[in-house]
Amino acid sequence: MDFNVRKLATDAGIFFSRAVQFTEEKLGQAEKTELDTHFENLLSRADCTKNWTEKIYRQTEVLLQPNPGARIEEFLYEKLDRKVPPRPTNGEILGQFMLEAAKEFGPGTPYGSTLIKVGDCQRRLGGAEREFLQTSSISFLTPLHNFLEGDWRTISRERRLLENRRLDLDACKARLKKAKAAETKAAAEHELRVAQTEFDGQAEVTRLLLEGISSTHVNHLRCLCEFVEAQAMYYSQCHKYMLELQRELGRRCPDSLDVNSHPARSPTDRSAFLPLNSASPLETDALQIEEVQPPASGTRKAKVLYDYDAADSSELSLWADELITVYTVPGMDSDWLIGERGNQKGKVPVTYLELLS
Repeated sequence: MDFNVRKLATDAGIFFSRAVQFTEEKLGQAEKTELDTHFENLLSRADCTKNWTEKIYRQTEVLLQPNPGARIEEFLYEKLDRKVPPRPTNGEILGQFMLEAAKEFGPGTPYGSTLIKVGDCQRRLGGAEREFLQTSSISFLTPLHNFLEGDWRTISRERRLLENRRLDLDACKARLKKAKAAETKAAAEHELRVAQTEFDGQAEVTRLLLEGISSTHVNHLRCLCEFVEAQAMYYSQCHKYMLELQRELGRRCPDSLDVNSHPARSPTDRSAFLPLNSASPLETDALQIEEVQPPASGTRKAKVLYDYDAADSSELSLWADELITVYTVPGMDSDWLIGERGNQKGKVPVTYLELLS
């Protein structure tokens, strides 16, 4: 018991003296052994790797499992060293509900038979998602986790030990400077040599670990490629399943699912603003913009909703959130207005604007 008390007191004394020394170094009141530039660069690179690996790991967890409650449950199972119980995906649950509903409505009815087809597709989508989650966890998340919990902890421990060795070395240097008697000076020189040897040895160990970060990057690069492969395969499977479902349902309700007859149009697709049976305003509207004059009354202010690039000199380019003056002229297509911004004038699509009273 006495030995433990003495050891505790000794450790407390060392800790206190190192804390004082560290504070004096920060204030510039004590000498500090500086590491070489290459070593400092290795330290900086290691810290950068740790910080970004941690962020990527956390956000990938959110991507694969958006439910925070489920993530907490998985974390607790991991800490308890127990296997996480299998959990159906949302797609699988939805598919099961649809199949059960089909039994109630009657599998021979149009609605019931369609529920069966869609429910089966949702179950397959959910199964593909579960496989993707498992593959991504093994090939990507686990290596990142192993680095943070394994290699990085080893590096951190050796760095702390190196810092202690450096503090001991600088303390020996300070004692040698203060030594006056020959015997005291000889003892201080011996302590300094021992401290220098220990510091150099620890610096070499730490340097080797830090240089191993390059191998970590190579390993994480391979894992990242495997993650992308798993993601691409998952989306490819989903696309295949949905195309098959569309073909199945297209035979039953072609009017509502014929995606090829009415393709989706983006907000920047100018053809989206034209009647289906009308020609382009550039072909039918022969107005000379520079000759158009605003009416005596009927001009309005409009707020631009989206950026718009003019197709030619007859149109006016727009920038989101700006205010312009607009008006119409006889014979002009109803999907277009004349817009003015200072001395600039041109045709603008109505759907890009919010007309203000």
